[in-house]
Amino acid sequence: MGTRLYLAYDYPVLGAFLTMLWFALWILWFFLLFRVVFDIFRDDGLGGWAKAGWLAFVVVLPYLGVLVYLIARGAGMGRREVEQAQRRKREFDAYVRETAGGHSSTDELARLSEMRGQGTISEEEFARAKELVLSGHRPGS
Repeated sequence: MGTRLYLAYDYPVLGAFLTMLWFALWILWFFLLFRVVFDIFRDDGLGGWAKAGWLAFVVVLPYLGVLVYLIARGAGMGRREVEQAQRRKREFDAYVRETAGGHSSTDELARLSEMRGQGTISEEEFARAKELVLSGHRPGS
């Protein structure tokens, strides 16, 4: 009968709250640390030695390194993130255009309208080709 029974009241609510707070702060810290490391590698304006220096500073003295990096280069982090997102969107759009076969129906209609304006095709030919494009077929096929 010398065993001790631990109950829930041995760990108070404030202790549970502080544990959750510390856990959340650790998650936030690692998120910030990885974001800084990814930004170091993403920045094309830094040379290889500068990237190695910043990375060594962040790894050897993480708290001070991240703080100094955010003060010195933090303003450009958002800009580099937006540039990367725009570059990915352009690449994805180019891939979709290439995969879809090049021209959309809007491009076809613009080309047909231009041909009609130049007098290459008549009004009747334009109307027929427009109907084909709007129905999902190509005028040449």
